Amino acid sequence: MDKLLPWFTLKSVPGVGNHIFKLLINRFGSPETVFKSTIADIAGVDGINAKTASAILSFKTLSKDKNEIILTKKKGYQIITLTDPLYPSLLYQIHDPPPFIYLYGNLDRSIKKIAIVGSRKATAYGITITKRLAQELVSHKITIISGMALGIDTAAHIGALAGYGKTIAVLGSGLEQIYPQKNRKLFQKISENGAVISEFSLHTRPEAYNFPKRNRIISGISLGTIVVEAASRSGSLITARMAAEQNREVFAVPGNINSFKSTGTHRLIKQGAKLVENVNDILEEFQHIFTIDDKKDDTKDDAKKETVNRSIEEIPELSYDEDKIFRALGPYPVHIDEIIRKSSLETGKLSSILMQMELKGIVQQFPGKLFSLKI
Repeated sequence: MDKLLPWFTLKSVPGVGNHIFKLLINRFGSPETVFKSTIADIAGVDGINAKTASAILSFKTLSKDKNEIILTKKKGYQIITLTDPLYPSLLYQIHDPPPFIYLYGNLDRSIKKIAIVGSRKATAYGITITKRLAQELVSHKITIISGMALGIDTAAHIGALAGYGKTIAVLGSGLEQIYPQKNRKLFQKISENGAVISEFSLHTRPEAYNFPKRNRIISGISLGTIVVEAASRSGSLITARMAAEQNREVFAVPGNINSFKSTGTHRLIKQGAKLVENVNDILEEFQHIFTIDDKKDDTKDDAKKETVNRSIEEIPELSYDEDKIFRALGPYPVHIDEIIRKSSLETGKLSSILMQMELKGIVQQFPGKLFSLKI
């Protein structure tokens, strides 16, 4: 509890939102160090004034936060903070990542994650296409991200599980408030073959205003977002907009031109989203990031299924400085000057570590001193 409590305390300070929290961690490294700093030091961080700095140093730990940590551990959940090696690197890069997430299941550090979202009241066509896409994507060791809502979200998770792959559900409620209730069994299956995550406290109800916040995590944790069946006013379009703002790929599956449930996806295509007819339309967009093995193993015996279920694409153990560089990088090339700024490492040391990470197969270099994650 001692390590987690300062995270909860800092998050509870009025005026400290997710973006400010990230700036503080980038500057001080941990909430403990923030609380040991001076008003002048804290106010020196961009976006923080002396009043907020004073509020941080005078804020007292809330008993509800202690109780929340105790209950989380009792229920068998985990709390993954911004500085935890398991915190998703792509999510860390968005403007306002949650300071910590609640986790039920297992996360790995692979960036090979694709989101699939769409209408809650999906047609048979939408359900069929979604399951097929999810099943084919996991055959390429890509994790499927969705929101566990009815309709397209549920189909995406089921398709991933049917393909013996990994899937992650991002909730718009706390882990103790499963929504919708009829997906309780799916909740358990997902946790056994991936993870269920939430930024909300355990007993947070599924209020409408939580879901746009949830959507930024779905898109933020993913390389790209596929929209299947979305009306002109749809939460899925919010996810697509956030994906575009986060510099991620946006895909859309065309539907019946006479169906109002496809007006949103057709509008996305008109605006530049890539039209998806099959899984290759998705895979070809990421050839510069990772190598896709197009050979599928058709072995159907139980031993093969167990192996696929257990396989986790792990990144080699990283040193402290390697981890700082890992968090500064993403799927798209970044100039070395930007890496220096984000990691606070001096040029010579950074160049040496980047070379080591290249040899480990973690980083790839491009002309012009540009670097990106390779895995």
